[in-house]
Amino acid sequence: MDVKGFLDLRLKFIRDFYDTAAAPFNDVMEKIGAGEAPYEPPYSEDEEPPYLSEWINAQSGLDVLGRACVSMLSASLKLYFKTWEVELDITWQDGERKKLFKNGFLWGYIHAYTEVLGLNWDKCPADLDILEQVTLARNRDQHPETISKMDVDYAPADTKKHPSLFFVTEWEQRAYQDSDLAGITWLNPSVHVSREALWQAIDEVAKLSGWL
Repeated sequence: MDVKGFLDLRLKFIRDFYDTAAAPFNDVMEKIGAGEAPYEPPYSEDEEPPYLSEWINAQSGLDVLGRACVSMLSASLKLYFKTWEVELDITWQDGERKKLFKNGFLWGYIHAYTEVLGLNWDKCPADLDILEQVTLARNRDQHPETISKMDVDYAPADTKKHPSLFFVTEWEQRAYQDSDLAGITWLNPSVHVSREALWQAIDEVAKLSGWL
């Protein structure tokens, strides 16, 4: 089976899907910013920017889209590993798989392929920390903790394990590195998957599959 070929098709789909789905949200935000129809600024003495709710909804749409795409990316990576598990006819002792996978499928498969193929992961060109954060972002998105907002936040344990979070806004990344703010629970950064971050994460998955 051409496992890498099927993965590449999935990676291309994620890119195409994101750009197609993001277009209407970007269009709304650009038109509001430029004051173009149907978002011409009305006369108002209100200090609140016009069409603020429409802009926020469009931004929320982009955020949800980014998280959906990173979830697809995580699933694609897991399917890639699982397919090779079958192709290589990897077998497990009783309880072995559960033990190895307790910290997530990425490290479980890394250990398995190290044993079976004798791989030296120090030579892997992919950024394994970014790949781990792909699965982290997916898990946070699939298990939100509040109904009161569309944003999904990282847990304190996430920020402790990953002091330099990958899927956050530049502002939150800078703010969270401030030692005076890092310990404030309600300031936990949100999962934010920009187009640039998504593309880099996809590239890291491609590097991994090309190396394997």
